[in-house]
Amino acid sequence: MALVVMVLALTSIRGTNIAYADEGDLETALRLLATKNFNDTITAIDHIVSSGAPHAIEIIDALGDRRLFVSETDKSILYRDVAGTFRDARTSEVVANPPAELAAIRINNRVRSAVAAARGALSLFDLDSQRRSEAARAVFAARDPALLSAVESALEREKEPDVAEILKLARAAIIVAKSDAPDNERIEAIEILRAYRGRDALAILGSLPSDTSEPIRHAAAAALSSIENRLALWRALENTWYGVSLGSVLLLAAIGLAITFGVMGVINMAHGEMVMLGAYTTYVVQEIIRTSAPGLFDYSLAFAIPLAFLVAGSVGIGIERGVIRLLYGRPLETLLATWGISLILQQAVRTIFGPTNREVGTPSFMTGTFQVGELAITWNRLYIVVFATIIFICLLLLLRFTTFGLQIRAVTQNRRMAGSMGIPTNQIDALTFGLGSGVAGLAGVALSQIDNVSPNLGQSYIIDSFLVVVFGGVGNLWGTLVGALSLGVANKFLEPYAGAVLGKILLLVLIILFIQKRPRGLFALKGRAVEA
Repeated sequence: MALVVMVLALTSIRGTNIAYADEGDLETALRLLATKNFNDTITAIDHIVSSGAPHAIEIIDALGDRRLFVSETDKSILYRDVAGTFRDARTSEVVANPPAELAAIRINNRVRSAVAAARGALSLFDLDSQRRSEAARAVFAARDPALLSAVESALEREKEPDVAEILKLARAAIIVAKSDAPDNERIEAIEILRAYRGRDALAILGSLPSDTSEPIRHAAAAALSSIENRLALWRALENTWYGVSLGSVLLLAAIGLAITFGVMGVINMAHGEMVMLGAYTTYVVQEIIRTSAPGLFDYSLAFAIPLAFLVAGSVGIGIERGVIRLLYGRPLETLLATWGISLILQQAVRTIFGPTNREVGTPSFMTGTFQVGELAITWNRLYIVVFATIIFICLLLLLRFTTFGLQIRAVTQNRRMAGSMGIPTNQIDALTFGLGSGVAGLAGVALSQIDNVSPNLGQSYIIDSFLVVVFGGVGNLWGTLVGALSLGVANKFLEPYAGAVLGKILLLVLIILFIQKRPRGLFALKGRAVEA
């Protein structure tokens, strides 16, 4: 085995011409492959690895990718390389005229597992540290006792700390699974896996052979308990993060509604369509950039954000001036009118863009994930949380430190007094409705990165938005923030136990019960409803 490991190390250096360890092993492997029997194929993989042939990795890759063939006439084995050229599996030489009757060698899940382990063994000594890391992970997953010597040899030579750590885990996983290994070695390996605390360690420690001795069982049980406790903490953090992520989406969708509902007392059923308009504005911007300046695609959201605010805000002002101002004091008529407007906007979008979902691309800097312990965080969700935070802070500053914000707060708290002090309440209504609609358009830009852009996009969030506003307190931004995060986190913690649908029903029931005790929400303000 040591000789095989040395040969593997040499054969991993591509382009080196050496005689390999055992040509007989390769011949045996080719004869077994010709039978097209799954068990024979798995045995053949072991022989290919043991042969130390310079092109062994190419044969293994070809088998895994269904590029390995057997001739029906003379039972010779050929493989097609990545360039599409047929080569003799025995010599790796090009076959200019391959036989006409070639059958691909079949594989199943067991063969795929054997291929993955073989790839790992053949790549443990690769010059590229990334390939060595991937190989070590494959060996760790396979836990094949036959690879122990190769892992130990690779561990002695490894200089990269990260790769060495994975090799240590792979060695520990193999030793734990070996029933003939000394107890002290297996207990030491268990402690290594315990320190790793990954989910993979649970499967390894939970599948010990039935003849395992009592000391090893005790050590494995203690390690399992420690790992499960830590993973439970990570699951709680994961649910919290997903809840914050969902809460940021609800905050974006609801914060504009909180402004208009708080100042004007209008139940705007077309608010979801403002979100939809923001998403379609993003789509149009990206289509223009794709056709005229594809190099600027990563900056598409920078163009879409102000345009979405202007488009949705302008439509909002038009709705307020054209319909809602004629219906103040008649909440039922206002609700029905805005519901009709929402249907008109949906149909207009269907007419212009069609009823199917539209693709909105994600800039390169928002793609992918990064790992924090056992928690995987996607960049697009993280950016949406940051985006929602920035919008929230900007609105707070606008309401607190500008004349427009002062006028909005005055109208919210006492409309009659504000009007008597010279504040143009009708103009504030229009601008406030435009502001709330523009913020909804910004929510559409963010949602286009995580949801389908379709005419029904806004309908998915309108009910949740009203729940957030009512729960947090009408017209209070801090209440909207707390309400959105509370509902998002509570929903994610309920889902694993009650399911997505039942979880939302439970939240709705809890909010109804809460409103019975606090009709004005968590953070109530004086406003039109109170004055009445």
